[in-house]
Amino acid sequence: MDVTLHIGAHRTGTTTFQHGVRQHLAALHEHGIGVWGPERTRKSVFPGLFQNSTAPRKRNPALRAQGRARMLAARAEQDGLKQLLVSDENMLGSCAHSLRHRALYPAAGERMARVSAAFAGRINRIVLSVRAQDVWWASAMALVVERGHPVPTPARRAAICNSARTWRDVITDISCAVPEAEICVLPFEHFANRPHAVLSAAVGFDLPYAKAHKVPRLNASWDLRKLRALVAEQAGDLTHLPDLDGRWQPFTPEQQARLAEDYADDMHWLIAGADGLATLTEDTLRRKVETHPHPGQMTKGHGYDDRQGQLAQSGGG
Repeated sequence: MDVTLHIGAHRTGTTTFQHGVRQHLAALHEHGIGVWGPERTRKSVFPGLFQNSTAPRKRNPALRAQGRARMLAARAEQDGLKQLLVSDENMLGSCAHSLRHRALYPAAGERMARVSAAFAGRINRIVLSVRAQDVWWASAMALVVERGHPVPTPARRAAICNSARTWRDVITDISCAVPEAEICVLPFEHFANRPHAVLSAAVGFDLPYAKAHKVPRLNASWDLRKLRALVAEQAGDLTHLPDLDGRWQPFTPEQQARLAEDYADDMHWLIAGADGLATLTEDTLRRKVETHPHPGQMTKGHGYDDRQGQLAQSGGG
């Protein structure tokens, strides 16, 4: 049994994908494909896997988690599954951790090495969705504020903008941690809100009748009004949240341009072959009916989070 990992990233339609896949578990199972989503991985598979411990071997939570993952995978294979799709964006880390360290998934390599060890060489493919950094960070910041964290200050936003770490570094870390796996990179701008296309890229299984099915967009970022109301309710600092409508764009236009340039560089690297580390997967069906956008325009997918409104709402740096 092969294992395919769908590792996110966060804010790239992962919740929508997981919801869409759950609607077709029976059809997938008929074709020998099993699915573990966050509702299973976070409760019964991965707990303790990412903990550092000096406890004796029998009490070490990471080693116990490895054994549990191997046991459950072996059981799935005994049940007749030929392929197991594991979808959980927290395998990479968290948005809060990235914000705290002012860098994209700084622990991605270590975490993915632990996941690889847990599946003992079964991982054959890793699917990663990427999104333009200016939009990804804005969405990540809105998420952590929604969950009760302080509003990132202009100084923190500037540090994020000046970080040298991009998706290229994340992909390189993943490749080093799981060298035996093929890495498929999906641009959010092509695959957002289209779980059937992500599923096809992940496990090669097509659900033709699902293509016409409209999928609701889940876990979307809160707008500024909702964020301000929440922060005010928690007696937080509203200084760094503009008193405006629409989506929050925390970066200045200059910072947005720099982050967008980083994404363009990432895309050029992927298009050029990513040094053999990963494959940029594009939706060939969609390419037949639309022109592939220039990398600098890739951020215009999925309504571009109401970009025009964002430009007027930039938080000062």
